[in-house]
Parts: sequence; C-alpha cells; structure tokens
Amino acid sequence: MEPKQIEEMLKQAFPNASEVHAQGENSHYGVIVVSDELAQLSKVKQQQAVYAPLAELFSTNAIHALTIKVFSTEQWKKERLLNIVG
Repeated sequence: MEPKQIEEMLKQAFPNASEVHAQGENSHYGVIVVSDELAQLSKVKQQQAVYAPLAELFSTNAIHALTIKVFSTEQWKKERLLNIVG
C-alpha cells in the first residue's frame, strides 16, 4: 500500500478537506487531515470518520497501525509555522 493511495481514498471521503497527507510503510501509516468540519468533532468521532473509508484496508492488513491527526485550517497554519520556526 502506497501512502498516495491512502491520501486519494481520504480525499474522496472528505472532499471539503483542504489538505490530506499520508506517510509510512510496512502497514504502519500516519495521516494528517486538514478539515474545519472534522476538526469540530470530538477526537473519537474524528478517528471514526477517518477509519471508516479505510476499513477494508484494515481487514486485509494492508494497514495495521494508523496515526491520525486532524487540524482545522487555522490550527494547521499554526502547526506549520511552529514546525518551520522550530
């Protein structure tokens, strides 16, 4: 499974997301979804929403572990600024 494939699946599931990033290998991946809609949900609901379109990949073990980070557009701007400066 290539990270780009995960990104495409999540972009289709969340067409209003301003950015979707995935990285990883060997069935361990991390994703970042920048979506004001998702960011309004509780952490549990965010995780459930991101897991749902990828459920089949978990059942086939294409994905074994997934780290999920959800940011609002404003939070993402701050996060990127901190990472550039820090």
